[in-house]
Amino acid sequence: MRPCNVTFVNCSSRSLTETLKNKSMYKALYLSPMIPSYNITETTGFFRDLFDFKVARDEAGYAILYKDSQTIHILNTGADIGEMEFYPEVDALDNLWDAIKEKLAGMKTRAPFDRDYGMREFHIIIPQTKTLMFVGQFLTQ
Repeated sequence: MRPCNVTFVNCSSRSLTETLKNKSMYKALYLSPMIPSYNITETTGFFRDLFDFKVARDEAGYAILYKDSQTIHILNTGADIGEMEFYPEVDALDNLWDAIKEKLAGMKTRAPFDRDYGMREFHIIIPQTKTLMFVGQFLTQ
């Protein structure tokens, strides 16, 4: 069991989902990271070329990318931005790494490794940002 903040009780992930579903007044469609970028073209290209995202909107100062049911928003930044992180989970982490690793030259990365909390991950600093992307997959038991 892990603690959850819904009605301040301990509950499993499944019961948390059921509790939230039964109490919800709306359906959340997406939770999209908004990544501030010093160079939107280069940051958009990173997601398009390495992770096969498509461009839904691309205008001066703002871009929206999508893949499957996931979206990412990229926006212009000023000189003083904070750091951020996000964590996409995938179903074939090692296959993805093998497909993109040759394209990561000059980028700060960490190759796939297993975590003690049951995930296999790789890490990439997204170009022209202060954003660390953890890509993970549950380890099979």
